[in-house]
Amino acid sequence: MDFGRKWMLVHDNVMPGRFYWAVMGLDKESDVVHIETRIAKGRAWYVKCRAQRCTEGNRQYLFPGDVDTNSLVVQDEYVFTQVTKVGRPSYFVSYMRESFRQMQLPKYCLPKDMHIISTDEKQVFAAVQEWNQNNTYSLYISDSPGVYFTLSLENLRTSRGAAGNLLVDFYKVEGINGMYLANKLLDNHIKTFITYDKGQTWALLPAPTSDVAGNNLHCILPFCSLHLHLEMSENPYTSGPITSKKSVPGIIVATGNIGTELSSTNLGMFITSDAGNSWRQIFDEEHNIWFLDNGGALLAVLHAPSPIRHLWVSLDEGKKWDRHSFSLSPLYVDGVLMEPEADNHILTFFGHFGHRSEWQLIKIDYMGLFSRRCMDGDYQTWHLHNKGELCVMGEKQTFMKRMPGNRCMLAQDYSRIYSSEPCLCTAFDFECDYGWERQTDGKCSPAFWFNPNGATKSCSSSQSFLNSTGYRKVLSNNCKEAGKNVFSPRRQACQSRPPQGLRLSTSQGELSAPVGSNVTFMVYLDQGDSPGTSIHLDFGDGIKIIYSNLSRTDDGIKHIYRTTGIYRVTATAENSQGSDRTTMFLHITSPVERVYLSIPIVAIRGKEANLTAVVWPSHSRTLTFFWWFDNSSEPIITLEGSISYTFQREGKNKVTVQVASGSNVLQDSKVITVKETFRSLLLSFSPALDEHNPDISEWREDIGRVVRTALSQVSGVTEKQLLVSLYPGLPTTAELFILPDEHLSTEHKRGREETLDMISDIFVTALNQGLIQFELKADVRIVVYMTQQTLAPLVDSNSIHSGSAMLMLLTVVLIGVAAFFIYKFKRKIPWIHVQAEDSQEKDPEVISTVGQNDNMSKVKLSEFPSPKELVVKDLEPRSRVHTGKKHPSHRNILVLTTTKSTFIKVQISEYFRFPKF
Repeated sequence: MDFGRKWMLVHDNVMPGRFYWAVMGLDKESDVVHIETRIAKGRAWYVKCRAQRCTEGNRQYLFPGDVDTNSLVVQDEYVFTQVTKVGRPSYFVSYMRESFRQMQLPKYCLPKDMHIISTDEKQVFAAVQEWNQNNTYSLYISDSPGVYFTLSLENLRTSRGAAGNLLVDFYKVEGINGMYLANKLLDNHIKTFITYDKGQTWALLPAPTSDVAGNNLHCILPFCSLHLHLEMSENPYTSGPITSKKSVPGIIVATGNIGTELSSTNLGMFITSDAGNSWRQIFDEEHNIWFLDNGGALLAVLHAPSPIRHLWVSLDEGKKWDRHSFSLSPLYVDGVLMEPEADNHILTFFGHFGHRSEWQLIKIDYMGLFSRRCMDGDYQTWHLHNKGELCVMGEKQTFMKRMPGNRCMLAQDYSRIYSSEPCLCTAFDFECDYGWERQTDGKCSPAFWFNPNGATKSCSSSQSFLNSTGYRKVLSNNCKEAGKNVFSPRRQACQSRPPQGLRLSTSQGELSAPVGSNVTFMVYLDQGDSPGTSIHLDFGDGIKIIYSNLSRTDDGIKHIYRTTGIYRVTATAENSQGSDRTTMFLHITSPVERVYLSIPIVAIRGKEANLTAVVWPSHSRTLTFFWWFDNSSEPIITLEGSISYTFQREGKNKVTVQVASGSNVLQDSKVITVKETFRSLLLSFSPALDEHNPDISEWREDIGRVVRTALSQVSGVTEKQLLVSLYPGLPTTAELFILPDEHLSTEHKRGREETLDMISDIFVTALNQGLIQFELKADVRIVVYMTQQTLAPLVDSNSIHSGSAMLMLLTVVLIGVAAFFIYKFKRKIPWIHVQAEDSQEKDPEVISTVGQNDNMSKVKLSEFPSPKELVVKDLEPRSRVHTGKKHPSHRNILVLTTTKSTFIKVQISEYFRFPKF
């Protein structure tokens, strides 16, 4: 360490106030830090590492999963955290840095909020806001590991500090074991209660018999009592409304009032010298009180907004006060600095003389109050008791203190406890065990929801176990049981019985987990012969595991799922007496990175259209799909990524699919054109296009737009009648949709279909002749071809065919084509001499025989007419056909040459530009 000269980043995204240093004796290294680091809204990780070595590889994630933000608390032997699922929080604790366990509150407590009040004496005091509480909390006390909690006091008063933090009116009295004060809401009144047995019994505080002036008060319990303000001071340099000190057991000084309830008016200062059994009023105004000389003297300073110049000192437990002046000019006192255990006996007042003046420090040496050091004869003893009962927390204790009025100075090391003697145990030396409740007669009985006969896991390691009697000894209670133990757990032989009440859950109670994560399963058995009960666990993915004894599952059963899906996890408990079985369904998910809506861009009105949502990475039965059509108010919900839908409205229809995976939701939208009729052609492209295909939707849309423009330019058909949709994947393929002209009457359906057929023929001719081209880049020109004139796919994209099968298929196709060619054109082939009679109805055919040695005119590609010239040339005979004049069909054979030795024979069928209507 270099005392702040250089700084280094330990961890980022640390939640404010959720950073804890090591606790010596529990954490191995002194520079260990416990951190809550935010990973998403409302979610965080618990990270443990060494401050100077907190790299990713050196970090420990001790809690299995994420936690709620602002929930990590590291206090003494305990680490606490919280996880909220479906609006219900669950609380977890690690004791002595061991594995986390879920904190068990009474079944129907149903907590909304929890705050850790104290972890003293290896026990947890927690303020819990139950489901039916709004402004109050209940006090719960745990066993030593901090797992099982029982109710101590209901309806504690709470408030909020300046920073919004929760303040609970609960105070631990220093120096007296098991003594606490609390403010409770009772019959719409806030009253102060005291306990001497660590929360087993609570009682009102008795009021003083007289006020500071000596007047009788006539305050009779339970109608009138003393009420104290128990808030802790937010200013560390003031004493706050209540104070006590470990070196002065039994003395408590507090601000309060006398009456039926706690009030903020008519406040006075009250003191007890016998641990709360009796009280005296010492001031009728609020003061700050400090202990001097190890608690042998009291210092009082008026708590007022105006400046003061006097202080008060008492050497006889507040019976008599001496006034002293500490400043010539009145001072606004902001606080007092002191080291109570130091030998120099110096205290320092700090404040200012006026609102605009500088800070003033006034040092006071109170050594002159004492004439000598105390000797043995200067002390007296007193007995701790609870309203006359000398046995407090299971023992009789005698304390020693200085005789009031002696002006001797206390030694720091003198013993406050003079003697201690254990008592015989009573029911109130025990608190009710988990699942048991205190009755009006003081006995503990099982709650209606608790089965006291259920088997415990301690029975799984031996032939006997300690069975609870409904009581557990209060921690730090020193009573002794005489003869037969009435309250302590009793050793009981394990009964041979069939397993019942088998329960299976994950360690966090979740029903989902990310793929690849380590899922911890917990197995619980309410009843059964645990030593001879085996556990069979089927993870649902083909892996099974068997445990011969229930105790082997105490730390949970870990398993990793490699693929997404919903798994049926089954646990079976079996012994010689019978068996029990339970099942849970676990969703293994992974985040959806991308969703693509695959739909036909054109559909026929009144006929089903298949819509598919493709997600990356692929999931199996773990997603929910929401399908929205046009302006529908309710979606269609499916668990599969495909749906068939019938569109009833012509025109453009918008389809949106939302894919939900846990809290992650992605969506994609497409527009589908619905028509009464249309035509379509499957298209393919030059292989060069595949080399430039990034396989993203934007690229496919741009290529489709370019192809549509090229088709329109060649044919003269408006772009509004054409739609081109490219399919994902390689090789690059597309589908051309030809729509009817919107300006044509919808009543002449036959005429519209004939028009679509003629346009389709035009595109077939143009595509077969390679007339549809576009320039992809400066040196890359792409030709568009027709693949097949059908909506059905050419091959099954989901099948993988072997090479031999494809070769056989290709051979069969070539033989068939050859046979058809010979049959059709047998009389045109010179080397086949077959006589054939020409029908008079047939037009004369021009036969061209092409060979390497034939002397015939050859048309080069450069001399081939342009698409527009071909259209104009062929338009005239087509026009005469439309006027009613019969014309013979034209069949021309063009021979194209690209090299000296290669000729291509192309047959041009009827091709024309369809006139615009």
